[in-house]
Amino acid sequence: MPSAHPYRVIISGGGTGGHIFPAVAIANELRRRQPEAEILFVGANGRMEMTRVPEAGYKIVGLDISGLQRRLTPQNLMFPLRVLRSVRKAGKLIEQFQPDAVVGVGGYASAPVLLAATSRAIPALIQEQNSYAGLVNKLLARRVDRICVAYEGMEKFFPKEKLVLTGNPVRTEIASGSREEALKFFDLSPQKKTLLVIGGSLGARTLNQATAAALPRLREAGIQLLWQTGKLYYPEAAEQAAPFAADNIKALEFVQRMDLAYAAADVVVSRAGALSVSELCLTGKPSILVPSPNVAEDHQTKNAMALVKRDAALLVSDADAPAKLYDEALRLLADSNRQEQLRTNVRQLAHGEATTTIVDELLALMDRR
Repeated sequence: MPSAHPYRVIISGGGTGGHIFPAVAIANELRRRQPEAEILFVGANGRMEMTRVPEAGYKIVGLDISGLQRRLTPQNLMFPLRVLRSVRKAGKLIEQFQPDAVVGVGGYASAPVLLAATSRAIPALIQEQNSYAGLVNKLLARRVDRICVAYEGMEKFFPKEKLVLTGNPVRTEIASGSREEALKFFDLSPQKKTLLVIGGSLGARTLNQATAAALPRLREAGIQLLWQTGKLYYPEAAEQAAPFAADNIKALEFVQRMDLAYAAADVVVSRAGALSVSELCLTGKPSILVPSPNVAEDHQTKNAMALVKRDAALLVSDADAPAKLYDEALRLLADSNRQEQLRTNVRQLAHGEATTTIVDELLALMDRR
C-alpha cells in the first residue's frame, strides 16, 4: 500500500554525464509527481557528480570509492579496503536516511549503496543505460528487485523476470529547443549549416584532434561549428579555433544548453555513450557515431550498432576517425536527402516515456513494501 509519509529515495552512482544526467532525470520526475519526496544522491568523491548534482538542486554525499585500474597499482591493492569502508558508510547513510527504495545508475558509488540497501531488505532498482551491462550491475542483478534497461536482449546479462524495457531517461527539455532561439543563443547564422561535435562530458581526444585538423575544411565549405571539447582539452581547442571565430567556429568547454545545441545542429558527430545515443534518438538528429575504444567490453560500439543496423546513424571507428571522419561529415552535411532518411529512422528508436516508466516501477516497488 502507498506510504503514509513522503517517499524517501537514495539515488547512487555517477562518474560521467552518462550516469549523472539519467539519475537527475529520474529525480526530477519523482519530484514532479511527489513534490514532498526526499531525495538523496550518493556519489564518489572527486567525480563530476559532486558538482553536477548540487547544480541540479539536490543534496549529495560522497564515498571514497574508485574503480579498478587495468594494471597493478597501489590503488588496486587498496580497492577491497575502499569497498569495505564505502559499504560501511553507505550502511550508516541508509540507517540515518531510512529510504523507502534505492536506485543505482551505475558507476563507482552504486555498488556500496546497493549492497548496503539489499542486505537490509530495502527495495532496489537498477537502471542500465548501455547495450552491454556494466560490471556493478551484473554483479548485483540477483540482489535487486527491478532492472530497467534501454535495449532488447538484456536477458543475457540479467534475470529475465526482473527486466523492464524502458529506454534511457533523458532530460525532457532536450528536444524542446527552437532553432531560432538556438541560433541567437550561440550567435550563429541562419544561412549556414551547423555541425555539432560532442565528445561526452569528459571530452574525447580523437574527436578533438580530428576536428582541429578539419577547421580549414569546415571554413572552406561554409560550415559553422559548435565544438564541445571537455575541460581537459578546452584550452588548446580554444586556441586552435580562435583564428576561425569570424566563420562561426566555436570551441566550448561544456554545453549547458544541450537543448539549444541540438536545435541548432543539422548534423551531429558524437561518441556513442548511452545518454548521447538516447538524446540523438529523441531529438531526431542525423549523426555520425565514433565509439570510444576506452570503455569496458567495447560497449559504445554495441550502442552505436543498435542504430546503424536500423539505418539510423553512421559509424566511423576511432581508429579511422583521423582520416575519414570529416570526409563523412562533409558528405552528410551536403546531402539533405540522406539527412532526412537518418532523421526519420532514428526518431523511431526514441523512448520518450523512459523516465516516466522508470518512476512508475520505482513507485510500485515502494508501494508494495
